[in-house]
Amino acid sequence: MDVEKQYIQYLAPGFDRGLVLEDLMTTYGEDVWNFAFFLTRRADAADDISQDVFLIVFNRLYTFRGECSIKSWILSITRNKALNYLKSAFIRKVTLIDTMLYSSGRSPSAEQVVLDHMSSIAVWNHVMKLPLKFREVIILDYHFELPVSEIAAALQISEGTVKSRLHRAKKKMTVLLDREQEGV
Repeated sequence: MDVEKQYIQYLAPGFDRGLVLEDLMTTYGEDVWNFAFFLTRRADAADDISQDVFLIVFNRLYTFRGECSIKSWILSITRNKALNYLKSAFIRKVTLIDTMLYSSGRSPSAEQVVLDHMSSIAVWNHVMKLPLKFREVIILDYHFELPVSEIAAALQISEGTVKSRLHRAKKKMTVLLDREQEGV
């Protein structure tokens, strides 16, 4: 039985939502925080948004219909909370950008670890420079590895729009990375 069906079976009335929520927070908490951070570029906002997302998930757990994956549903809620945050008057007036640290995978040599880490930071810094509509599709595709159909559901746009945005985002990333290599 896959993970999605397990969650759906436990959403019957009378089941302890707290247990399901705890499992969802353990499973998707880091993804929610990372996605909120990628969208807002602020660690403090990602903290607040993550808390809000799981409060919403707790209160709306029984409304999940299984039309998409649990992960897509939760990331969609995260996106909506992050967009509401970005639209707020406060954030339009005051923008603070925290430094993003992205750790790379294991490597046999210390030198390779450092090079991989520097490369990852450079790439993600360029991703953070993209406009929001391109940044979010890149993150959902490459970081969260969601299929196009789930990205479309999470962003509430058509699959064709997702494909178009991914293509345009990749072209923009290529230009940014080429400029960096040329030293421009």
